[in-house]
Amino acid sequence: MGGMIPLSDVSRRTSTPALITIAIIILNAVMFGLELAGGEPFVQKWAVTSVDVIHGHHWVTLISAMFMHAGWLHIIGNMMFLWAFGPEIEDAMGGLRYLSFYLLCGIAAFVAQIAMSPTSTIPNLGASGAIAGVMGAFLVTYPRDKIKTILFFGWFYRTTFIPAALLIGLWFIVQLFSQMGSITESNTGGVAYAAHVGGFIFGAVFARLFESSRSAPDWQD
Repeated sequence: MGGMIPLSDVSRRTSTPALITIAIIILNAVMFGLELAGGEPFVQKWAVTSVDVIHGHHWVTLISAMFMHAGWLHIIGNMMFLWAFGPEIEDAMGGLRYLSFYLLCGIAAFVAQIAMSPTSTIPNLGASGAIAGVMGAFLVTYPRDKIKTILFFGWFYRTTFIPAALLIGLWFIVQLFSQMGSITESNTGGVAYAAHVGGFIFGAVFARLFESSRSAPDWQD
């Protein structure tokens, strides 16, 4: 069984510190700590439940749930993906535009998941949809950048450099086919692939509208 973890963009340097990305990571960590302390009641209160949102209740969870996670591997993996792609998109958009973009991507992701399972009573949570939107933006903004990535092959691994278009494109294809496969499965929880697909598409489509009027950093070999 293989896998990959993107680490960083090695093709360019940001012109400003990634303060918003760092703040988002800190907020995710704080929320995860509150989850661990609050347990199941906290998750039930602040995670997205499709049937509640459909009936006009608990809409605030469309925001709160994108800062929550199901476990240590979930949050660590998500934050590594965010750190790999977030700083460059924050640099291209500017802090406030980037924050607005991130939140809208997360909301779009949950809306996509709700649309796929409107009667579900299973809590949905995680930053994956919002981060998928950031990856969609990265694909259309810096497709040629090389991403330092750890590739896993069972117990073995190696570090290599993969073009962003290839890495993100493969990731999206996996999410798309996984969602298609999950349509035929019972609604028993698991990975919210529809949220990944929805967030990614929103990010790719609307990224240019959020980019700053200043020029993006020049291409670096």
